[in-house]
Amino acid sequence: MDALKMIAADSIKENRPQFEIGDTVRVHVNIREGERERVQMFEGTVIAKRGSGVSETFTVRRVSYGVGVERVFPVNSPNVKGVDVVRNGKIRRAKLYYLRDRVGKAAKVKEQIR
Repeated sequence: MDALKMIAADSIKENRPQFEIGDTVRVHVNIREGERERVQMFEGTVIAKRGSGVSETFTVRRVSYGVGVERVFPVNSPNVKGVDVVRNGKIRRAKLYYLRDRVGKAAKVKEQIR
């Protein structure tokens, strides 16, 4: 069992992004198209974080052309180049799944002044 922990410890990123649920973030994702690689941004609200250690993930939601799009990103993935916090959200829940049913201004999270 200690061998698994050692392997998992090597896979964990040193400078992990600092963000919370409800924050609006811009995720820099490495996209591979054939031979070429590029970095694409995915901006949205963090609605969930789950797991711990090497298997920790977070879910980001945004509305694109009237359709809700959610992507799950592993925190320690080499394809996630960085996470920038755009806004800090003021929330009182651990999971924001209720935003899936909201439309327009009701789907926004209030900003927390820090």
